[in-house]
Amino acid sequence: MTNQLFFGDNLDVLRESLKDESVDLIYLDPPFNSSASYNILFASPTGDQSHAQIEAFEDTWHWTDQAEKEFSELLAQSNTDVAEVIRALRQFLGENDMMAYLVMMANRLLELRRVLKQTGSLYLHCDPTASHYLKIVLDGVFGVECFRNEIIWKRTSAHNDPRKYGNVHDCIFFYTKSENWTWNRLYTPYTDEYKSAEFRDDGSGRLVKYENLTAPSHGRDSGRDEWRGTQPPLSRMWRFSIQKREELLAQGLIKTTPEGKPIMRGLKTFLDELPGVPLQTVWVDIDKVGNTSGERLGYPTQKPLALLERIISASSKIGDVVLDPFCGCGTAVHASQKLGRTWIGVDITHLAITLIEKRLKDAFPGISFEVHGTPKDLDGARNLAERDKYQFQWWACSLVNAQPYQGKKKGADTGIDGLIFFQDDKGPAKKIVVSVKGGENVTVSMIRDFAHVVDRERAQIGLFVSLVEPTKPMTTEAVTAGYYTSPATGAQFQKIQILTIEGLLNHQHEPAYPHLDAGAATFKKAQVEMGTDEQHDWIASGLPAGKKGGKRAAKKQ
Repeated sequence: MTNQLFFGDNLDVLRESLKDESVDLIYLDPPFNSSASYNILFASPTGDQSHAQIEAFEDTWHWTDQAEKEFSELLAQSNTDVAEVIRALRQFLGENDMMAYLVMMANRLLELRRVLKQTGSLYLHCDPTASHYLKIVLDGVFGVECFRNEIIWKRTSAHNDPRKYGNVHDCIFFYTKSENWTWNRLYTPYTDEYKSAEFRDDGSGRLVKYENLTAPSHGRDSGRDEWRGTQPPLSRMWRFSIQKREELLAQGLIKTTPEGKPIMRGLKTFLDELPGVPLQTVWVDIDKVGNTSGERLGYPTQKPLALLERIISASSKIGDVVLDPFCGCGTAVHASQKLGRTWIGVDITHLAITLIEKRLKDAFPGISFEVHGTPKDLDGARNLAERDKYQFQWWACSLVNAQPYQGKKKGADTGIDGLIFFQDDKGPAKKIVVSVKGGENVTVSMIRDFAHVVDRERAQIGLFVSLVEPTKPMTTEAVTAGYYTSPATGAQFQKIQILTIEGLLNHQHEPAYPHLDAGAATFKKAQVEMGTDEQHDWIASGLPAGKKGGKRAAKKQ
């Protein structure tokens, strides 16, 4: 299987494009916000988000004919546990936004279970808004016996909620398809407090602690033999066979008396041979992607790579297939590529898919993957413009790395479809406005009007993106608007630039403005990842990067 990105409703993609038991690991972070439409937000350099939002799931959160249709499908499908759960939830919740969301999720979770291999796992990431309901739905889909853990991820250090406790965590539910699932135990480092309390310098610079050679016998008589003049107390037994004890003694790993008798609490355990503390269900060591983080790309809901790397490392092997059906800004597919997994990403907006393409190509130069459902040529672009002008506008904005300006329900047309921010001096970030025209008729008056919009918005440059070729008068009018001169280099850039969809797709056109590659503040460039060989060495061992395995399993703190 090749790496693949799909544009479309993930329910359709799952049913039409993914075979039964073809995926090893699923991670999903399905958006839900009960108080507002869930938007993919893009923050401007000033922190203002109101001018850049996409209502990608606006109909998902309301009880509509589609919700009623999907509810009926759930009652008719073969998993009667899910049918009972959904029926009971509707009786309790009624026909509201939460119920519409749960119906949508139940249908998709059934399909996700279908495509998951018998050895596969699913991680569902959510916040406490809907986690309790999602847990019930997951129990219905997978069975309560396949629930493994609820992981608590502390995503922020503090939150100012004046009339309740600060909400600083997300929930991640871990389920498996069967009792036989892929598992690589991961470890976290010991704390300094634990190391200082338990370990001592053995005289050679190595830190050592001494553990008991015996364990509780629980009433058994076996394992209580006398060995080298020492016998365990009545309530205890040797932890190791006599052959193993002799090996440890020969290796100098058992402390003895001057007479050569083994000391009960004399099993040497060296700190540098231990892998660490087995990973538990409360994760406090992975920070959110902050404003100053090197991996931050400009998506406020972006999850840290370390979080996805941990999940993928624990529940899959190199070469396994990882699926993210709500791939958003692409952190799961990025982490999968980095860790040598095959991946599939699905999203319902063309913009998200195009931005993930950019992210992957920036981070992994020379990467190859298939993209399904997005325009590849002029005919595909025309088809998209005819079917959905908003999706076309957002997709066209992504071709020039622009933020989409406002959503469908933001009122009258302002003449702006996208924004780009750049900085070529020490002052405030500067602005480029984008206008997208998906019709077959463009005129010189449109260029004239757009020049007025650029002036009104106090923008330095305007990009006029057209589905059709401009006329000669349009080109002349654009030139007469003048130039922007960068104070950094003195370079001049045409103030009104006309770009065609075909030219952008063929890489014959590109917007021209200062710091196009390094200084643009709209979407940051993903950092180039290191070579995969170095990563695979430690991932295959199941240990954190930089750790080396020891001779014996880690002991509980």
